[in-house]
Amino acid sequence: MHKLDDKPKILIVDDSTEILDVLQSLLKDQYQVFAVPKAAIALNIAQNQIPDLILLDIVIPDMDGYEVCKRLKANDKTKDIPIIFITAKTGIDDEVKGFDVGGVDYITKPIAPPTVLARVKAHLALKREKELLKENIKLREDVNRMTQHDLKTPLNVVINYPQIIKELFEVDEEELEMLNEIETTGYKMLRMINLSLDVYKMETGRYTYEPVSVDIISILNNIMRDHKDYIQSKKISIEIFINESIASSDSEFILTGENLLMYSLFANLIKNALEASPRNEKIIVKLSQDNEWTVSIHNKGAVPPDVRATFFEKYATSQKSSGTGLGTYSAKLMTETLGGKISMETSESDGTIVTTSFPFEVGSNLEL
Repeated sequence: MHKLDDKPKILIVDDSTEILDVLQSLLKDQYQVFAVPKAAIALNIAQNQIPDLILLDIVIPDMDGYEVCKRLKANDKTKDIPIIFITAKTGIDDEVKGFDVGGVDYITKPIAPPTVLARVKAHLALKREKELLKENIKLREDVNRMTQHDLKTPLNVVINYPQIIKELFEVDEEELEMLNEIETTGYKMLRMINLSLDVYKMETGRYTYEPVSVDIISILNNIMRDHKDYIQSKKISIEIFINESIASSDSEFILTGENLLMYSLFANLIKNALEASPRNEKIIVKLSQDNEWTVSIHNKGAVPPDVRATFFEKYATSQKSSGTGLGTYSAKLMTETLGGKISMETSESDGTIVTTSFPFEVGSNLEL
């Protein structure tokens, strides 16, 4: 036997005493029931008791059920309570209106007890699943946040000690290069740690995008510098074009985005292109502006046929023992977060072109 406090709470709102008696009698053994005949009383109980489910009549003298539902959905405390409408109305328009204002289901009069029990049970189970999902999301965020903190603490040493050494000791050119490499790698790891939680927020639609002006040429140069050893080992050259003209050393390609996201996005795509490209080939990066900003990356390697259809899906990988299948997935996620689109074309004869496009923002500018 359940204790009263352990039972799910159900609020029944109907101006018919007969309906209230029937539903209360039907549900009282399994649930904690609040049965009221007026909308005003129902809103007060909902606010204070936070029921797990509401059975709501549409026709109530002091306020119709649609308006009650709207008010409940507009309140942060009650917006997540599932509402099942009770009605004698069976028209499609009435049902559509109920769903539009936030209802999850309908029970028609005359009341059929088995139907009521089944729908109440189903929607309470669904609500519990949603609550568990939210709890798991919060738990994952908490774990990620703690992991980030734990990783950042020792990483501070990696980032800060090279600078301290340079200030306290005389170092030769080779040692200076090594210290700079350690510091750069430390900052790279820090960016990766910070991005890990952001990617999860993007997946759940809760990432806050804060656009600024970003120079893609500068980002591409940083990426090429980070991968210089791999580029040299495969004897690959990377050429950058702006509107069909080769970029000069002082070129800029400014668009609206976020530096960290843009770096991570194009670092993923450039790394994929380097891995896929045959040796002694060129990778061509084309930047252009028409009705939108476009960045395309072309390498001479073809995407394996078994992953072409799932190229941007999570865990899609082929013939890469060390691959996670997250690179192109996260690239798509970041592109869409930035308001853009991403696509891929591939063939054995022409290689692979990955194209990202971003909406043009007034005030962005291009300098050759």
